[in-house]
Amino acid sequence: MIADSAATASAEQGGGPRSRSARVAPDADPEQPRMPSDIQGRLGFFDRFAQKASDFVSRAWFFGCCVLLVVLWGPSILVLHDVDTWQLIINTATTIVTFLLVALLQNSQTRADRAVQHKLNAIADSLSDLMRSKGLEADARELRQAVGLEERESSD
Repeated sequence: MIADSAATASAEQGGGPRSRSARVAPDADPEQPRMPSDIQGRLGFFDRFAQKASDFVSRAWFFGCCVLLVVLWGPSILVLHDVDTWQLIINTATTIVTFLLVALLQNSQTRADRAVQHKLNAIADSLSDLMRSKGLEADARELRQAVGLEERESSD
């Protein structure tokens, strides 16, 4: 998940693949925050599919195709002659597409949210260590409590 955003940033700068998953290395210490180096870049089939679907539907031309579909559906009443069938076609099509896209896009969003949270945890942990090294124990403890670092790390 950290790798999702990190790989995206890396790909935009000309290096590495665009999409990665946050599978934690098996030897990672569960007590320590996950660092980018702890993340293995392997996506499962569904995650790869969800990412591709997310990339596909987030384009302007996909929205244009959806608008075109509705514009073409409108005059199809002249062919169908039955208002109930005419409405059933658009309602069924949009419901199915919406249902599937919500599941796929939620997968992508959840992975992105986790990537951001892991990055924030790594920053908070590093800042906490820096505060401790400067003799600011109370401030470091307060920072860790404020961001809930231990609770978030143990909840994954």
